[in-house]
Amino acid sequence: MVAALLPPRIIEKCLASDRIVIDTVVSKYCNHTPLHRQSVILGRDIGLEISRATLDGWVLKVGELLIPVVAAMHRELISGSYIQADETPVDVQTREGRGQNHQAYLWQYSRPGGSVVFDFRLGRGRDGPKRFLGQFEGILQTDGYAAYDQIGGTRMVHAACWAHARRQFFEAVQLNPRDPVATPIVARIDELFAVDAEARRKALTTAARHIRRQEIAKPLLDDIRSKIEAAQSIALPSSALSKACQYAFTLWRKLTRFLEYPELELSNNLAENSMRPVALGRKNWIHIGSPQAGPKVAAILSVVESCRRLKFPVRDYFSAILPGLADLPVRCLPDLTPAVWVARHS
Repeated sequence: MVAALLPPRIIEKCLASDRIVIDTVVSKYCNHTPLHRQSVILGRDIGLEISRATLDGWVLKVGELLIPVVAAMHRELISGSYIQADETPVDVQTREGRGQNHQAYLWQYSRPGGSVVFDFRLGRGRDGPKRFLGQFEGILQTDGYAAYDQIGGTRMVHAACWAHARRQFFEAVQLNPRDPVATPIVARIDELFAVDAEARRKALTTAARHIRRQEIAKPLLDDIRSKIEAAQSIALPSSALSKACQYAFTLWRKLTRFLEYPELELSNNLAENSMRPVALGRKNWIHIGSPQAGPKVAAILSVVESCRRLKFPVRDYFSAILPGLADLPVRCLPDLTPAVWVARHS
């Protein structure tokens, strides 16, 4: 007797189907439903008793399978010319400090309109971005956090975020809504954003947007700078307005890079938006179970957020690449990253 080979599975010899495994991962990292709650729902609604530990084993196995794929996404990102970066805290259970979680960080690196890679680190020091970026020599856009300084290759271009600069002045306006100095600065920065907003509305190319920036944004910057200089001369040293002026002038060279590099966005908002699912998730699943689980969770989040940005259903992506992934040679992995997969199958 001859039997046909079994179709490839996500987890070999697992009693649960691939669909149930994928549903568990999607429910946790897209719908932010903790595994304990999923276990209770299965028991209550269909009488299926599956422990949280079993569900956790499935999730971690998927994360383990995705780590090599995310490594290929990392290489894909570093080979490009533009990266936005940001970081957010996440609690991790450790054996040290009984009863207390360790505050680790998920560092997010992404390309606008492209892939997102999360990097799990136990700290917020410079070592994280330094290791991730290596000798990257393109544009790195971040907030004003000092850990992003003195990293990357010798020709790397540092760019700052106008949304962060605006936020500083907006806080001064919130303290005094009738502030005659800070309010006009915020209004002028809004006009700066309006230039790019109109370019998006008209679906202008990057080259056409660059021309608009030279015509409109450049004179706006001169006016903004003169207003900030005037504000700094009259602001009290410890006031919110003074701090806003200092922040803007410290980063002014990085804030004006967008006039030189057409692909550069005005703000790092896309990177910050990628952090929102993490913020929602940690309010529900509270913490990562161990430092060893951190890279696996980061791998899942990288794929989930990349598929969201690329407007491709993450469930379909998981169903396509996860079965049999463990048996694929390493040379196949660059063809399985979300960006490449979506480009070939959309």
